[in-house]
Parts: sequence; structure tokens; C-alpha cells
Amino acid sequence: MLVVDDEPANLASIEKIFQRDGMRVLTADGAKAALEVCRTHRVQVVLTDLMMPGISGLELLRAIKQLSPDTEVVMMTAYGTVETAVQAMREGAYDFVEKPLKRMTIVKSVRKAAERQSLVAENRSLRNEIKLLTRREIVGSSPALRRVLDVATQAAPSSATVLILGESGTGKELVARFIHDHSSRAKAPFVAVNCSAIPETILEAELFGHERGSFTGAFARRDGRFARAAGGTLFLDEIGELSPSVQVKLLRVLQEGEYEPVGGDTVRADVRIVAATNKDLRVLIQQGLFREDLFFRLNVVPLRLPPLRERAEDIGDLARHFFTQAHSEGLPLKSMESLALDRLKRYKWPGNIRELENLIRRLAALYPQEVISEQIVIAELGLESSRENPRPTPPSGSASLSALQVNGDESLGMSVERHLAELFKAHGDNLPPPGLYHRILREIEYPLISIALAATRGNQIKAAELLGLNRNTLRKKVRDLDVRLMRTTR
Repeated sequence: MLVVDDEPANLASIEKIFQRDGMRVLTADGAKAALEVCRTHRVQVVLTDLMMPGISGLELLRAIKQLSPDTEVVMMTAYGTVETAVQAMREGAYDFVEKPLKRMTIVKSVRKAAERQSLVAENRSLRNEIKLLTRREIVGSSPALRRVLDVATQAAPSSATVLILGESGTGKELVARFIHDHSSRAKAPFVAVNCSAIPETILEAELFGHERGSFTGAFARRDGRFARAAGGTLFLDEIGELSPSVQVKLLRVLQEGEYEPVGGDTVRADVRIVAATNKDLRVLIQQGLFREDLFFRLNVVPLRLPPLRERAEDIGDLARHFFTQAHSEGLPLKSMESLALDRLKRYKWPGNIRELENLIRRLAALYPQEVISEQIVIAELGLESSRENPRPTPPSGSASLSALQVNGDESLGMSVERHLAELFKAHGDNLPPPGLYHRILREIEYPLISIALAATRGNQIKAAELLGLNRNTLRKKVRDLDVRLMRTTR
């Protein structure tokens, strides 16, 4: 929580009250300082004085609601300003407390505000999960994908634990949902947990729940993910990130079918566990970072998801699927020319399906063309000077930056590489000075834009398409860089 008051004595007194109650308290002596705290910290509740010099508490409330709509605000008001406090509640304040303050009154008000903030955040998270569930599906018919789905279909009706292995972005959660949807638990909840996204200090309470007062900040009893998934499936993503203490508790669940909430009594666990990781758990076992007995309990039905580069025949279907999704969200419907699709199939996709989805959504949002060209794909994937994905010589008559030459005998890619090497060599092993990267960008942009304009005889529309830029963006860069045409040859 954040306490805001221009009186130092009041700040110190209120801070002590809530520290004794187990809350983490931040303080600010005015509205400007309070807003800075809200920008740099995740604040659940702001307890602020209403009448302060400069920016008032009412103005602070409006600013906080714009900056962080989920943050709850409780106003402190003296006698005679209750009408203003009521106005503040109309504008989004959770509650107001009158001065002189009573300890139990402000603690009760702030505690309820914190509980409401948690519920609102949790509801929003659940709504987002529902949206994702309704819009995401497994797309593809490649042999590599079919083999995985065949095993998943066979394993789904049982209660066996499944361990999904695969690189980041290959769709491990989608396969976990597929298993849940084809099991006898399909009508019960599917609860997903990213073990690497939750701080180690609170992961145990997040998974198993906690009782009120079991640790600092536990103001109320709270169910964990195991309780929320009762009767259904619990998906533990990035299982290799579990701390040793949580590994022990998870092992007990798998062995005994029970767990203990933090500060609570033993509870039966009626969940099916599906785990996933992009790491080699056997290597982690050798390094002493993962329990071998837990690995054997998890690895009952192992599934290895192929990376996208091993199922290139699915890329066309996936691209069309993501274009259709983008269109359903209000973006223009796009398609790809065959050369552009071939380029996608030859790309290595280090980010797998997630990288492809982001690319398609970017193409749908940024480019006005109905049909995405190969040149646009090359520009967006950064393949101009890529040695792993060299661009073939374009057909006669087509404009391409890679076909242009600088000074008659040096290709554009060679020119850019040489220019970068010289800039960094000048600094040796020392750290580059501030602004160097910005200067490099400007020095490379100038010849690139100049060459594109020369190749298209000054046609900014064609030059923008060649560079993979929006026309307005190119026009601004031409103006900012004061670009003049550079002589080029093919």
C-alpha cells in the first residue's frame, strides 16, 4: 500500500499501524511523489489525505485511475469535507475515513480495498484466459504434429501424468488443453501456471493456497491453483523452474495425492497434472537442480513437440489462421504471395509458432497491401544480410535492395557490414560512448533510404514498400535525415 500525506507525523504514525498489520508500506509526502511511486511499483491500495497543498487528493485520485485503473484509493478526510469525499467515491475512490483516524477503521477499510483489488485482477486474468481459450486452436496436419496428437489422444482418457517437452513457442499449453478437452475431466476447470513467471517466494502459496495470517501480507484465506483445478487439470508450465522446496511438495501430491496449504491442514488433491518444460530435465538432475524421483513421477507419458522448422508444411495453414484471427479483431484480411510463403517455410523460426503469430499480426496491422510480398517478409524477418537465409537473385526487372551496389563494386550488405565494423573498431574493447547506437542507426539509414529512392527514381511509395516501411514513416525519415538521391548501379 501507499500512504500519502503532507504531514510527516501522520505518515510515520500510519506507516507503523500497517507495518504492524503485516503490510508492505510505501509513503509519499505529496501527490507528485505518490504518482512517481505508482509508476515504479505495483500498488494495490493508496491511502491519501484529501486536502493537500498543490495537487489535492481528488486530483491525485483521477491521475491514479488513469495511470493504474486497478489500484484502489481510500481517502482520509477531516470534518467538513465529507461532501468532497463523497464526490471522490463517485469518481472511483473505494472508501473514505474521517479524521481523527481510528486504527481499526482504517485497517478494515484498507484491507477490504486490497481484497477487492485482488478479486478484480483475478477476474480480469480469468477473462483473458477464456478469450485465449476461445481463439486458440491446434492448426496443422503435418506427420510430426499428427504423431504428437495421436499419443495425446490415447493418453487423454487416463489419469496419467503427462510431461510435454519442446522449445519455447511450440504450443505446449495448447496440447495440454487438448489433453484436458479429450479427458473425462473436460467439464471441470483447466488451470494453467507459468512457474517461471511467479516469484519463488510466493509460488508455494500460489500453488497450494494459504490460511489467513500464515505469513506477512496474508490478510485472508486464499485457495491455491490446486484447489481451483479440483476435478480438472492443472498445467504446470516451465516445471524446471521450481525451487527445491516446491519440488518436494509437488512430489508428495504425485505420490500421496494430498498437499498442505501454507499454515493449513492436509487437503486431498483431485487434479490431473500435465507439466511442460523447454529444458532438459536430465541435465538439471545431473546439476542437482531437479529431483530425479520427481522427474520419474512426471515422465509417465512424455510428449515431444516438434519445433516449427520440423513442420514447415503447416506454416501456410498457420499463417492463414493468424490472418483470419487478426481480421476477426478488426484488421484487414490479408494473404501472401507464393514467394513470400516459400520464404517463411525456409526460415528457421527460433521463436517457433509464437514468432510466426507475432509476424502475421504485425503484417496485418502495419501494411496496407492486401497481398503481402516476399520483399516485405524479408524486411520484417531481417533477412537482408542473413547468411543462414540468403535471398536468391530476384527475377529480371524487380527492384531489390540486395541487388543494388554501392560505389559500383560493393554490395549494400557488404557496405553496411564494413561500416559497422569500422565504427566499433574505433572504440576497441571500451564501452561505446552514449548515443553511439543512435548514430549508427542514422548513418546506416541514410544510405539505405538514399539507395531505395534512387532505385525507384524518387517514388516514395515504391521505396517504402522496398524498405518495408510505412509511407508516412519514410517521408518523415527523408525529411529528418535530409536525404538526397545516391547514385546506384545494378
